[in-house]
Amino acid sequence: MVSLAIDLCGIKLNTPTILASGVLGLSASTLRRAALSGAGAVVTKSIGVKPSVGYPNPVIVETPSGLLNAMGLSNPGHKEYAKEVEKLAGSGVKVIASVFGGSPEEFAEVATTLVEAGACMVELNISCPHAERLGSTIGQDPETSAEVTREVKKAVKVPVIPKLTPNVSDICEIGRSVEKAGADAVSAINTLGPGMVIDTQTRRPILGHRVGGLSGPAIHPIAVRCVYQLYETVKIPIIGVGGVTTGETAIELLLAGARAVQIGTGVLYHGLEIFEKVNMEIWRYMEKHGFERVEQLVGKAH
Repeated sequence: MVSLAIDLCGIKLNTPTILASGVLGLSASTLRRAALSGAGAVVTKSIGVKPSVGYPNPVIVETPSGLLNAMGLSNPGHKEYAKEVEKLAGSGVKVIASVFGGSPEEFAEVATTLVEAGACMVELNISCPHAERLGSTIGQDPETSAEVTREVKKAVKVPVIPKLTPNVSDICEIGRSVEKAGADAVSAINTLGPGMVIDTQTRRPILGHRVGGLSGPAIHPIAVRCVYQLYETVKIPIIGVGGVTTGETAIELLLAGARAVQIGTGVLYHGLEIFEKVNMEIWRYMEKHGFERVEQLVGKAH
């Protein structure tokens, strides 16, 4: 009997698909809709200590096979956002809080607030390619990544999952560093970049921030490679992220070594129905090839 249920860091998810951070993740109602559409868990928008309006519009532009975005980590601040997480408490929705900060202590402060509000896991955004001082400048340094991980691990009792950047010479070095610091799993990968799109008529960059992170199908092969390498390097679970729009692309990440997959840009392309579609395509693949549990697919490409 085919089952899509998985165990992720001791927490049972009904399906291996997860709503990625930054996509419809600001309100409890949209997070609930994603869960009802088939997402086994939902990741909130990245939340910090203080409210921020983010970068000026436009903040997103379509590119061939992807999207370039520079939101600027806009968010209402952790104390205000905790109210949205509380609305989901007790509803059965598995909420993963995405947090960021300017220091390890800020990461821990935000994580503590959102876990107390009901989040069952914490994802550390140490990998945003367009956030000045806060994003991939942390995730590109093994020692700083480990320091943030250790501080948050001391502060909360739920699984802590650093989200890794592909914008490094060796993503496995970062993976080893956060694993040694106590990470329970890693997410791979965040957006690629930063990149830029120029309007040839105005002769100016289109994005308000000029540069942004690339997501979508264009980065999928990079995500597959990163997950594959991490699987051979770390012993903790890996959540695959990057360009998942079909069951086949999700299965690629599972075969490379991911235990679960996040969907972000695919939601913007295809709507929340993508979760049901991808889940069904994974189920059909498993039935056709004689797999009963998702875990049997994990790392099969090695």
